[in-house]
Amino acid sequence: MIDFWNERYDNERYAYGQAPNEFFKQQLEKLNLGSILLPAEGEGRNAVYALSKGWEVLAFDFSESAMIKAKKLAATYHLNLDYQIIDALKFNTAKKFDVIAFCYAHFPSAIRKKANQHLLKSLKPNGHIIFEAFSKNQLGKSSGGPKNIDMLYAIDEIENEFNGINFEILEEKEIELNEGIYHIGDASVIRFTGTKI
Repeated sequence: MIDFWNERYDNERYAYGQAPNEFFKQQLEKLNLGSILLPAEGEGRNAVYALSKGWEVLAFDFSESAMIKAKKLAATYHLNLDYQIIDALKFNTAKKFDVIAFCYAHFPSAIRKKANQHLLKSLKPNGHIIFEAFSKNQLGKSSGGPKNIDMLYAIDEIENEFNGINFEILEEKEIELNEGIYHIGDASVIRFTGTKI
């Protein structure tokens, strides 16, 4: 799996573009500035956007190629991005964040609930979550996402894996993606925002 992502990111082009995810951007603008954790952040488009708006950002991914691209993107804006290369289950920090944003963080099904619950430990009580990922109805579409249905989401799985969350938005939606070269076209996603109880 790591070889796949290193190869994908080891390219001059940005696989998912340099602009932030639209849902992430819209929801972040509603919140007061603070600290934000971005797991499985890839090439850094969301982290760099948040950093440019004055957020205190920590991003991570298990791909070294992703980190190199993210740092390069941050440097074009004269920003210094705090970015770690680490697996989600091994990520550890004493810091508690105001926001965690999961943008297409599709962990393997065998560890997904454990990884999501582990990361939520780093969120402050009443802290905010922003989430967008492909739904199970994405399978067969050409606009991106895992080809394994077990790595895609259903609403009931979200409710189970993110228990302890007060959901504000929780919806499955058909959208038009235009993110780089791998997220293009009609897509089925699940989005949610919520706060930690």
